[in-house]
Amino acid sequence: MKKFLVLIAGFAFFNATSAAPVGSRAQRMQNRFNTADTNHDGKLTLTETQVGMPRVARHFSEIDTAKNGYITLSQLSAFMAAKE
Repeated sequence: MKKFLVLIAGFAFFNATSAAPVGSRAQRMQNRFNTADTNHDGKLTLTETQVGMPRVARHFSEIDTAKNGYITLSQLSAFMAAKE
């Protein structure tokens, strides 16, 4: 019985520490957005996207539907959803 419990504990540890993909697609996008948002204002300027999210920068004017000179995570999410 003791060996069985050790085996189960080892299996649980392995599963908790394995290199499985972390987070959903939305979470990964939010993480990238937050990293690119260098001044942490919740918005990305064209310059921030050029540095931190170059593929997004190529579509900046399409994503910035309000033409404010910045994009939000919700605008980026809506753009990505429309492209799927």
